[in-house]
Amino acid sequence: MLFKRKIYSKFLAWKQESCGRKALLVEGARRIGKSTVVEEFAKNEYKSYILVDFAKASEDVKSLFQLHLEDLDTLYMLLSVHYGVQLHERESVIIFDEVQLCPKAREAIKYLVADGRYDFMETGSLISIKENVKDIVIPSEERHIKMYPLDFEEFCWAFNEAPLIAYIRSCFEKREPLERSLHNKAMLLFKQYMLVGGMPMSIVAFLESHKDFGKADAEKRDILELYRNDIMKIKAQYRSKVLAIYDQIPGLLSRHEKRVVFDRITKDSSAEQYEETFFWLSDSMVANECRRANDPNVGLSLTESDTYIKCYMGDTGLLVSHAFDENELLEDEVYKQILAGRLGLNEGMLYENIIAQMLTANGHRLFFYTHYSEEKRRNDIEIDFIISNNSKTKYKMFPIEVKSGTNYTTASLLKFKEKYKNRIGCCYIIHPRNLSVKDDILCIPPYMTLCL
Repeated sequence: MLFKRKIYSKFLAWKQESCGRKALLVEGARRIGKSTVVEEFAKNEYKSYILVDFAKASEDVKSLFQLHLEDLDTLYMLLSVHYGVQLHERESVIIFDEVQLCPKAREAIKYLVADGRYDFMETGSLISIKENVKDIVIPSEERHIKMYPLDFEEFCWAFNEAPLIAYIRSCFEKREPLERSLHNKAMLLFKQYMLVGGMPMSIVAFLESHKDFGKADAEKRDILELYRNDIMKIKAQYRSKVLAIYDQIPGLLSRHEKRVVFDRITKDSSAEQYEETFFWLSDSMVANECRRANDPNVGLSLTESDTYIKCYMGDTGLLVSHAFDENELLEDEVYKQILAGRLGLNEGMLYENIIAQMLTANGHRLFFYTHYSEEKRRNDIEIDFIISNNSKTKYKMFPIEVKSGTNYTTASLLKFKEKYKNRIGCCYIIHPRNLSVKDDILCIPPYMTLCL
C-alpha cells in the first residue's frame, strides 16, 4: 500500500534544479517509508534505476566502491550486471539505501556526482552519528532533506479526506470555526492519528484490518523493538544513558513540568553527562528535543539552554505503545477513553507530544519558556512551545499553549504576552474545541496545527 507523501514534490524540485550536480540524501528515523518513496520516485521519474540496499548487499558489492573508483566505467558495468539493469546516461538514478552501513559508498559520492552520468539518491538512518563517518570524508556534493512519519495531512490523504484538509485550511485563514459536524469528524480523525501514529506499516495494518487498533499496535511494538536494538549497537560509553532516556520518555512527559531533570535519572547526574544521549536521540530522529529559550528574541536558538530539555517521541503513535503495555491498552480501555476525550493526565502527555510532532514536521525547531517567580517560589509563566517567522528584519515569535481539556486558564499566556508584547505576532491556544478568539488569543483545535 503506497501513501501520497509531500516529500515527493521536494524530490522533483531537486531533480529539476540539481541536474546531477548534487546527490540527494534523505534522512529520517527507521521505518518511516524513506526507501518506499525514493524507489517509487525512481520508478516514475527515470528510465531505469538501480537500488543498492546496503542492509542486504554482499561484501563484493560494497567493495566495488573502493576497488573501482578510479575506473567508473568498470564500476557502473559491474553494478549494471549485478542488478540486471541497463543504465542510461542522464536518464537513470542509482539509489544507495541505508548508506550509513557502507561509509565508503557515501564517500564515493564526490566522484560519482562529478562524473555526471547518473543521478544519485541516498537514504540513511542515524546518518551523521560519529562512528558512521569518522573514517571518511563527508561529501559536499549532497543535498540533505529530512523526512518524518506521515503528518496529519498525509494521514488524512490515506483516508481519502483531502477535501476536509482544504476546508480546515480555509477556516484557519478566515479565522472561522468549522461547521460542527465537520469539526467532530476532524477531531475523530485527529484522535485516530494520535493513536495509530504516522509510521506507514502501522497505518497499513490499521486500514487493512478495518480500523483495528490492536493490529496497528503490534506493528508499532516491532518498530520500538527495532529502535531498542539500534540503541544496543551504539558505543558502550553512552549506550546506557540513551537507553535510560528512551525508556523514560513516557514518564518524563507524564510529569507536570515535562522537562528532563537529570538527577532523577541517575543520582548526581548533570546535563553535560547526557550531551551524547540527546545528540543520538535527536539525530536518529527517534525523538524531538525541545530546549528552553531563556530570553525569547531574534533567533530563539541564541538564548537556548542546554540544561533545560524536553524530550518528545518522534511519533505519537509509538509513544502510545511505549507508554502502555498490551494489557493496559485493552484493560484500561485506553483507545476508548482517548476517542471519548476522557484519559486525563496521560491524554495531556499525548496531546503535547503530537503538537511537537506536527510542528517539527512543519519545519520548526522546538523551544519552550518558563519564568520562575522568587516571590511565589514557583514558575508563574510556562509556555509549551514558541515558534518564530525566522525573519531577520521583521522578527516575530508565536507562543503556543497546549490544553487537552476544555477547562483551562490563559493567565500564563497573558503574562508572557505582556512581557514580550513587542516581539509577538500571534498567541495560540491549542484545545479540543472549535476555533475561537479569547483575550486576543487565537484558540484552535489540534488538527489546525498543520496550518502553523
